[in-house]
Amino acid sequence: MTAVRRAAALLVAALVVVAGAAQAHAAGYRYWSFWERDGGHWTYATEGPSTARPDDGAVQGFRFAVSADSADASRPRGTADFATICAATPAKPGTKRVALVIDSGTAADAPSGETPPARRAACARVSPDATTAEALAAVAGPLRYDTNALLCAIAGYPRQGCGEQVSADGTRKKGAQKKESDGGPSLGLPIGVAVVALLGGAAVWQARRRKDV
Repeated sequence: MTAVRRAAALLVAALVVVAGAAQAHAAGYRYWSFWERDGGHWTYATEGPSTARPDDGAVQGFRFAVSADSADASRPRGTADFATICAATPAKPGTKRVALVIDSGTAADAPSGETPPARRAACARVSPDATTAEALAAVAGPLRYDTNALLCAIAGYPRQGCGEQVSADGTRKKGAQKKESDGGPSLGLPIGVAVVALLGGAAVWQARRRKDV
């Protein structure tokens, strides 16, 4: 019985650690995420807008929100269709057209004292070798970047801040800034679950060993 109680105590302690990790990961970063439209679905871009060079007819999107990582990031809302967005922008030799969806997010994700602009779509006609950042600047300037070339603001929104970390209640954490590259899903919770499983297995083994003795 003592071994079982010890096992239970270990499990409770491990669950507390996991719960704490999950609560910590409830905090996220407030930033503009970059998306590509593929087959009627948004996919998180694998490179930044300053290096991506979309083809003519591409649909790309930006969403401002608070998210923990790329797996948690909010997608641009609404439907996105190149033919609709670029209907009033005819093709022109020596240029390409890129459809852009700019979703400034919700009031819940907005920095204190700011109101997100309405979601909009625009068609940028740029040179064939233009990057997404250049296409965005052509239709949604001014853009603001930090010293690490992280996109901070589109069309002047937000006025301040750049990828800052915020707590679960949406308030900014001082001295915390988003890393330049986005990672995959957080490993905190899976690792915590693995720890619980290992502790549970060890406790059961210990109980059986003492019983046999």
